[in-house]
Amino acid sequence: MIFTACSSEEEATPTSVPSPTEIVEVQQPMEVSNTIVDIAVGDGRFGTLVTALQTAGLVDTLAGEGPFTVFAPTDDAFAALPDGVVAGLLEDIPSLTEVLTYHVVAGSVLAEQVIGLDSATTLQGEDVMVKVVGGDVIVDEAKVLITDIVGYNGVIHVIDSVMLP
Repeated sequence: MIFTACSSEEEATPTSVPSPTEIVEVQQPMEVSNTIVDIAVGDGRFGTLVTALQTAGLVDTLAGEGPFTVFAPTDDAFAALPDGVVAGLLEDIPSLTEVLTYHVVAGSVLAEQVIGLDSATTLQGEDVMVKVVGGDVIVDEAKVLITDIVGYNGVIHVIDSVMLP
C-alpha cells in the first residue's frame, strides 16, 4: 500500500464544482394505492357495497388513513335482504350511513385477533358481537367467509350477510 499526505505547510485548495446547466425535477416514487376502497372496487364481489359507500359519501373516509377493519357484505349478501331494503337505504342517507358504519371497526383487526374478541365497537357507535361456532367466526349473525384481505389502511373480512344495527 502507498500512502501520501500533504505536509502541514501545504494548504489544500478546494476544487470548484460546476453549476448545473439544467434543472432536473426529481420524481417521487408513485404511491401504490391499495386502500380498503380500492380493494373493494377491484374485487368484483362488492359492487353494492361500493355503490352504498359512494351514495353515503364514505369513500373518502375509508380511503383515508385509518386503519379500519371492514366486515364487508358481498353482493349476494345485499341481494338476500328483503325486496326494497337496499333501494330504501340508498334513498335514506342517514340510515344508510348508520348501516355502513356498523360494518366498520377502528383499527386493523386481523382474524387471529377477531377470534379472541367477544365484541367490537363499530364506527356507528354500537358493539357487534363476535363468537366462534364450530370453527366459524360469527359477527352479529353474519358468518365470516374470507379473512385478512389487507390494504395499506386496514383489513377486510368478507361476510355472508348485511348486519343491521
